[in-house]
Amino acid sequence: MCINFNGQPYQIIEFLHVKPGKGAAFVRTKIKNLETGRVLDNTFPAGAKIETIDIENRQYQFLYNDGSDYHFMNTENYEQLTFAKELINAPDFLVDGMMCYVLFHASENRAMAVELPRTVNLKVTYSEPTVKGNTSSNAMKTVTVEGGAQVAVPLFIKTDEEIVINTEDGSYKERAK
Repeated sequence: MCINFNGQPYQIIEFLHVKPGKGAAFVRTKIKNLETGRVLDNTFPAGAKIETIDIENRQYQFLYNDGSDYHFMNTENYEQLTFAKELINAPDFLVDGMMCYVLFHASENRAMAVELPRTVNLKVTYSEPTVKGNTSSNAMKTVTVEGGAQVAVPLFIKTDEEIVINTEDGSYKERAK
């Protein structure tokens, strides 16, 4: 959900409704500024009026990273957009040609942020070899995947395998099928 907070567009990342034993209920939130990428913690009291923003999700293809900016293209009309790293929810998992969602302010028709799919399939480019029997229980190792991100995975994952990664927290989910 996106809201207008202090005159700027924010996306609600997390929220928790709290009903203390004494006093009024409130909602504790973590919100991300869609223009700067800055994340704030804010508490809204019960009954607070918030203005929601109409958001459109449009599918764009990731083209390349030129070092400072990330370039995306609409596959229907070939329109290109450029975003800073702070405005992308998981830039470490971007791979050339990946389809992503660009959030547009519906009434202003303005691009605000980029969201990757909830899970992505990436190939392991580097993995340390493991020795069987040197662990006691579910041990993890760090591997490097396409795009250069490092992910903690179980010991049985090898180089050139494709794995599924959760982009929200950067965790290993499973082997790709």
